[in-house]
Amino acid sequence: MREDLELAADRLPDYSDYRDQGCDLSPYCLKCPLPRCRYDLGPKGKRSARMLRDNEIFRQHTAEDKSAAGLALEFNLSKRTIQRIIRRLSNE
Repeated sequence: MREDLELAADRLPDYSDYRDQGCDLSPYCLKCPLPRCRYDLGPKGKRSARMLRDNEIFRQHTAEDKSAAGLALEFNLSKRTIQRIIRRLSNE
């Protein structure tokens, strides 16, 4: 019985029940626009994830010429928050 529990805990991901519920930054893990998962960033994950998110927003705005409204929809933020991020990173 104990061996069955140990084997069940060590199953391959293909055989586990995974629900892609995302996090507060993205509704789905598999469609997240960030280059790294916020949970892979260690104890300061929230701040680091926010910095990654902000840098990605700024990159898409400048390199891909995306609008603040389009970025707001993609990142699930308000248009005003996107504008603040762009202005702050433009001045740095």
